[in-house]
Amino acid sequence: MSKTALIPLANGSEEIEAVTIIDVLRRADIDVTVASINDSGDLHIRGSHGIQIVADCSIDICAKTNFDLIAIPGGLPGAEHLAANAALDKLLREQAAEGKLYGAICAAPQLVLASKGLLDNKMVTGHPMFQTLPNAKEVNSESRVVVDGNCITSQGPGTALDFALELVEQLCGLVKREEVSSRLVLTTSATAYY
Repeated sequence: MSKTALIPLANGSEEIEAVTIIDVLRRADIDVTVASINDSGDLHIRGSHGIQIVADCSIDICAKTNFDLIAIPGGLPGAEHLAANAALDKLLREQAAEGKLYGAICAAPQLVLASKGLLDNKMVTGHPMFQTLPNAKEVNSESRVVVDGNCITSQGPGTALDFALELVEQLCGLVKREEVSSRLVLTTSATAYY
């Protein structure tokens, strides 16, 4: 049975993070649902840098669906819109209460997860401008990705690939992560010097 993931998007979501998460999870054969939280029900999302993304459905359609993972991209004002959405709030709280995986990157750990108490007593990270997390156990500002139990956090657009691959590993195991990494031509050294 295929693993499932929900990626909610709002106008102003960070495109690199959103597309990287969606793409990498789908490469791992995870059934990804991209949900719009636009009040108008419009499935067209205009990202924080003007790139258009079309969601699969509205978040309201996901209200009674169980997911193995909910992953929140950052970006402004996208993370603020996501934090204010009642349907997503309910889904995230249920996800955490059931011990299922949830994660956020960039501004979303602070603006979405912390605002709901979902980072309380957790080791976390986030974008350097959004690391004020008073109820977190500790903020790890050095690590690109931090896993604490069923919560995964990451720093920003430059760490999106690391974050997405960690989500794959948490859902499907190390072998699947390595399989996807290999197809992406990830190497130990990105630069050759002459």
